Amino acid sequence: MRSPVVKRSIIIAGHKTSVSLEAAFWNGLKEISGLRNMTLSELVGEIDSNRPRSNLSSAIRVFVLDYFKNRATATKPEQKV
Repeated sequence: MRSPVVKRSIIIAGHKTSVSLEAAFWNGLKEISGLRNMTLSELVGEIDSNRPRSNLSSAIRVFVLDYFKNRATATKPEQKV
């Protein structure tokens, strides 16, 4: 059985590093970078420079989750009470 985690090498601020993420997070990250007209490396570099002391993989997961959560909230119609 293959692991759902995919390890990829990426260049951030001129240095090569490896990042392990589930395929769904890689796909989300690619979608966001495309919508922002950025390369994947540029977006990951931005996440890296803004992250707290957490590891890069965790920071990316939180970024992707927050992005889609905010997008879903923004397009959700108001509920009438």
